[in-house]
Amino acid sequence: VLEALANRLAAGHNIQAESDAEKECYRLIRDLDHIGGHVDGSTTSKKYMRNEIWSLIASKGAPSWYITLSPVDTKHPICIYYAGSTERFTIDIPEYNDRIRMVSQNPVAAARFFHILVKLFIRHILGVDSGHDGVYGKTSAYYGTVEQ
Repeated sequence: VLEALANRLAAGHNIQAESDAEKECYRLIRDLDHIGGHVDGSTTSKKYMRNEIWSLIASKGAPSWYITLSPVDTKHPICIYYAGSTERFTIDIPEYNDRIRMVSQNPVAAARFFHILVKLFIRHILGVDSGHDGVYGKTSAYYGTVEQ
């Protein structure tokens, strides 16, 4: 029954559950969908996030910015400085493989680097903790997820 439903849906037909067996299949799919909503990175959790975004857009209007922050940067001199063992800051950037090794062996360096960048972003771009409501005015809504 599930395969027949899947084939009809794949063919683009608009179907409704007619038999008890089809209704059971839809209940099973709904239950699996509900459980999947609590699993990070699942299709259902992504669907829920899209619904949240669309709700914010309907309520507040389209966003002016989409921002994604990366917690580590093997190319940035500050991150390399934190990952290294020297106290004096120099712009001598090691080769790519050495940078990867240094940063991956020192996760505290990546966290310190990320912390600095986020603080700078919050202060200078969002204008928080700087005595005004942000560079472009007061923010009316935020949407954020972690590790998706």
